[in-house]
Amino acid sequence: MAFKLGLTGSIGMGKSTTAQIFADLGCAVWDADAAVHRIYGVGGAAVPAMTELVPEAVIDGAVSREVLKQHIMEDPTILQRIEAIVHPLLAADRVNFIATATSEILVFDIPLLFETDGDKGMDATVTVYVDEDTQRERVMARGTMSVAQFEAIRAKQMPIADKRARADYEIETDRPDHARAQVEALLHTIRTRMVEDEG
Repeated sequence: MAFKLGLTGSIGMGKSTTAQIFADLGCAVWDADAAVHRIYGVGGAAVPAMTELVPEAVIDGAVSREVLKQHIMEDPTILQRIEAIVHPLLAADRVNFIATATSEILVFDIPLLFETDGDKGMDATVTVYVDEDTQRERVMARGTMSVAQFEAIRAKQMPIADKRARADYEIETDRPDHARAQVEALLHTIRTRMVEDEG
């Protein structure tokens, strides 16, 4: 039986980089954002239902997240209907991942892990974090959003202090080598737990 580890953090905290470290060390990783891209892509499972709900959001056979965002801003009530389509499809994608993954440790990279109670299906959770100044610098360095947009996203997310308090483990992503050392130590801890559980 594989060990399920939920991985979360806030924008700019180094979650994707940490997920890659887990993958490099032999874990199978399920990425929630990548799964959304799959179901929204050409031939994706969400396309038929989205075509009915928001026809103008389907462009060249794929769902445009930008157009969806516009609709949600204009009509916030549509978000629930979108989530009613997307959440079951993501759950099915995750079930398929669990069924086909061959690694002994499965990592679930989910930005809203705690907000959506996704932690309930995990054997353990880990939150990645960094100080607020570094977080802001990283996001601004991407050049994809303004400070106001960043602050708006951060305001919607659960405070990192709360995520850290709820998680079983923490990884500070101040430096790549430090983050990797913490991931290696965590995997050792998990494997030890697995052996003890089997015993």
